[in-house]
Amino acid sequence: MNDNAPKSIAVTPTTHASRYLQQLAKHWSHKLEVEFTPVHATIRFPSGAVATLEAGDEALTSTLEAPDAETLERMKTVLAEHLDRFAFREAPLPFAWS
Repeated sequence: MNDNAPKSIAVTPTTHASRYLQQLAKHWSHKLEVEFTPVHATIRFPSGAVATLEAGDEALTSTLEAPDAETLERMKTVLAEHLDRFAFREAPLPFAWS
């Protein structure tokens, strides 16, 4: 992604960040280019968007970069909806994108 690409970050409070990160990465690895460890994931979408997830003890930090603002907005929804499925006990997770 170039430095001018639209970008948004959300810090979502949860003590299960690593679990959700790994579940999401495994889920998407069947269709998408995914690299992940228990604390970091990079997911590349066909649209050109890239999601980077960082799991901490108290929060999951999600960074989205996209080729345009429309794709960025769509991918925010896609990411949040998928994470909420894995976090069904705590869903909906609060995503305050900035």
